Amino acid sequence: MGRLQTFDHGVVVQAARDLFWNKGYDAASLADLEAATGLGRSSLYHAFGSKRGLFDAAVTDYLETIIRPRLSGLRSGATDASALLDYFGSLARATAAQASDSVQIGCLLVNCAAGLAAHDDPSRAVVEGYRIELSAALRHALVSASVAAPAAAAAPIDANAVLDERVRTLASLSMSAMLIARVNRTEAIALLNTASNQVRVWFPGPTH
Repeated sequence: MGRLQTFDHGVVVQAARDLFWNKGYDAASLADLEAATGLGRSSLYHAFGSKRGLFDAAVTDYLETIIRPRLSGLRSGATDASALLDYFGSLARATAAQASDSVQIGCLLVNCAAGLAAHDDPSRAVVEGYRIELSAALRHALVSASVAAPAAAAAPIDANAVLDERVRTLASLSMSAMLIARVNRTEAIALLNTASNQVRVWFPGPTH
């Protein structure tokens, strides 16, 4: 009776995650996945069912280890703009510090939006779920920052409409920066800095 092969599930998933992050779903071949994970395709299929099953596990890991820890700062409850400035500032610094040959440039999910998600409903749902989660975290930080912001002018405004517009502006800048990071790092950093500058316009004060 042959000895069962054992491996570290988390290490395999993260190796596959970085390959998908770097090459995209379609361009990552089974041979690439074998080389990245150190497992033969029979072991990969036995553990994950299919290439798609491995991708789904990689996306789950990406959300849990990369995205949600990053978004947690936006939910910190800071009653000024510091959470927003920290979020965009840390993204800009991380983007600037990455080596040009890093496999973790940009965002796995944003990169996926232009590939697999364009013709695959489950992947489209994952990307849309990320956009919703990002928007919700930005909304929370914006609402918290508004608590200590100076009172608005007396002219009637639709506060909810203003908040929606600000959420869309910041989410769009964030996702655009992650999309273009692999193509033009300088422009990606500029987009993130634009987001920070816009936050400072909305919430002028002693925040950094």
